[in-house]
Amino acid sequence: MLGLSIHQAFKFRLQRALGLASVSGSICGSAMARDGQIYLTSLRDERTVYIDGRRVADVTKDPAFANAVASAARLYDFQVERANIELMTFRSPTSGGQVNRAWQLPRNYNELVQRRRALEQWARLTCGMVGRSPDHVASTLAGFRMGLATFRAYDPARAAALDDYFTYARDNDLFLSYVIINPQADKARSAREQPDAHLVASIVDEDTLGITIRGAKMLATSGVMANELLVSGFQALQAGDEAYAFTAAVPLSAKGLTLMSRRSYEQNATSAFDYPLAARFDENDAVVYFEDVKIPWERVFVCRDLKMAQAQWHDTRAHVFHNYQCMIRLMVKLRFLLGLARKIAETNNIINYPQVRETLGLMAAKVNNIDALVVAMEAAGEAFEGYYVPNRSMLCTAQVIAQTTYPEIIEGIRTLAGGGLIMLPASHADFDNPRTNAIIQKTQRSSIASPVERVKLMKLAWDAVGSEFGSRHLQYEMFYSGASFVTRGNAFRFFDWGTAKSIVEEFMQTYDLPAERKLEPAAE
Repeated sequence: MLGLSIHQAFKFRLQRALGLASVSGSICGSAMARDGQIYLTSLRDERTVYIDGRRVADVTKDPAFANAVASAARLYDFQVERANIELMTFRSPTSGGQVNRAWQLPRNYNELVQRRRALEQWARLTCGMVGRSPDHVASTLAGFRMGLATFRAYDPARAAALDDYFTYARDNDLFLSYVIINPQADKARSAREQPDAHLVASIVDEDTLGITIRGAKMLATSGVMANELLVSGFQALQAGDEAYAFTAAVPLSAKGLTLMSRRSYEQNATSAFDYPLAARFDENDAVVYFEDVKIPWERVFVCRDLKMAQAQWHDTRAHVFHNYQCMIRLMVKLRFLLGLARKIAETNNIINYPQVRETLGLMAAKVNNIDALVVAMEAAGEAFEGYYVPNRSMLCTAQVIAQTTYPEIIEGIRTLAGGGLIMLPASHADFDNPRTNAIIQKTQRSSIASPVERVKLMKLAWDAVGSEFGSRHLQYEMFYSGASFVTRGNAFRFFDWGTAKSIVEEFMQTYDLPAERKLEPAAE
């Protein structure tokens, strides 16, 4: 590596560890898009992941994660299928290789819609159940990159680092996750006021080579199956919090970085028949602890700047772009749940009941509302720094509505299914016992489905709304955008109040007190 810059040498070592393409230490993606095998190989990097008190040797094979990782690999395999290349990928302007459209920076409305269709197809492969699929944080970085002028105004060196890292991540089609939330601890205190000064990840040292961080962040959703983490913060900071005001990218294999996973729903799923969603799409969440992790300057985009820690989200369009991806995924997920509700009504032969049609009609309207907002935010999009991005106010509206829509759809499915979600065979093994199978054949009846098909449907419904997996998704969809006061605050902040008030004020100018009743101002 003689003759390479520090940054080039670092990237070269990382590329070699991840099996990524390189030419003389520079970044150069393959002509073909990343496939599942390349992705799986990239995860065998000796990362430190713990679950149930044990260290995981290989996340691609461990029973706690293997199926979810395989589902992620399927996304990459899908994009290289001949019929999908044009839909799912575009040619990198720097490497010339094909990369996923999540990295595309749309210049106009048509390119934005083209990009959305690719993201929509990926979401369909997981029924919208993988919230942190590779296109999510790619969208965050794309939002940062479109707002590069904001970073340049802050610090040209940090802007150059961001620009270079975006190119690197795009050309190698990396799977990134992020950690932007602090451990809850004492929520009445700021990060620096916690009993443990290093509870929340902060900068504890910096030198000519980079920064060193120590402490924890959450929730690394999909972190165990990502290549790298974007480490940042979304919560408001105040004077004295400068050590917590940073944004940087770090490989999952970095020395001193540890992920402690929550309970694996995948590992506890008895079979795909019994838990068809949990068994395959449990993207997992983890606490990330940084034990003096060194991050070179070439991967640091914000450092000790309170103003930029907020500006990176809202003065760029990162907040819009990554939440736009969330709405696309949620749109697909709600369609899936609505289809599930309809099939339950048909299987129970209640589809022609007026009250059931009313329930389904209301659910359909709510689902269509999210669809309509996605289309509307595209059609009413705005030009930003030479790019075309979704309408910010409509995106905030969608976030507010989504937080109540999802639990309402879940409640609708529960109502339609009733006790059918509970009175199910304990597992697929009950079909193997002649005695219990006979009971199943008698009791799990439907006018349109066999007992096996009925049980299969109801177990799917339970996994979507009632299992640990389903319950986690309810919590996730209600809070991933933030608490309701945050999303509603953003809806207030970005709404065009001027136009709304002007309509009122213009109309008020068309009338006044009757002329004969106007009084002269009272003398002082």
